[in-house]
Amino acid sequence: MIARLEGILLERTPTRVLIDVGGVGYEALIPLSTFGQLPDEGKTVALRIHTHVREDAFLLYGFATALEKAAFELLLHASRVGPKLAQTVLSGIDAPDLVRAIQKGDVATLKGVTGIGAKTAERMIVELRDRVTELVSVVEPGARAAGVPVAPPTDGPRAQLIATLLNLQTQRPKAERVVDEVLAELGEGAEIEALVRAALKRLA
Repeated sequence: MIARLEGILLERTPTRVLIDVGGVGYEALIPLSTFGQLPDEGKTVALRIHTHVREDAFLLYGFATALEKAAFELLLHASRVGPKLAQTVLSGIDAPDLVRAIQKGDVATLKGVTGIGAKTAERMIVELRDRVTELVSVVEPGARAAGVPVAPPTDGPRAQLIATLLNLQTQRPKAERVVDEVLAELGEGAEIEALVRAALKRLA
């Protein structure tokens, strides 16, 4: 099982990275919270990895901090929450906010995330509230690095956003409509993280 990867960051998008480790390229799926902490392409990056194995695929999910990885794995203990939905949840809400929402039984915050309805939010709180206390020791003060340079996307923001939503299982017509609305509201000069979060809120 792969638990950590460190190497040269070859490619980065809001939902995936490609890392060269000793000449071997590893693709890892990431949440938006991790994307915002990545270095420039061509620089060294280290990610914590959750390895997900199923009959037809061997998938790696990467995280910038131990808390993000622990929150992701916590979500997998909830009924009907798989890796793809867990990735989407952490793209819509930061790990510390997720922990607080579960601790406090904050259904409103959870159901504001794409793919999480009121019933799912309530079920997550019931099933995860006892487990969430285990994350207290994992919290890393200052985990979100300040001033980390973010490389501009190689494609335009519209193409980048559409690709991100498609990777999160959104149908293309809906993805294109939401992206156009977000770009009209925030403008193409907005940070990609802000654009993705705005798109996810509209999908919710």
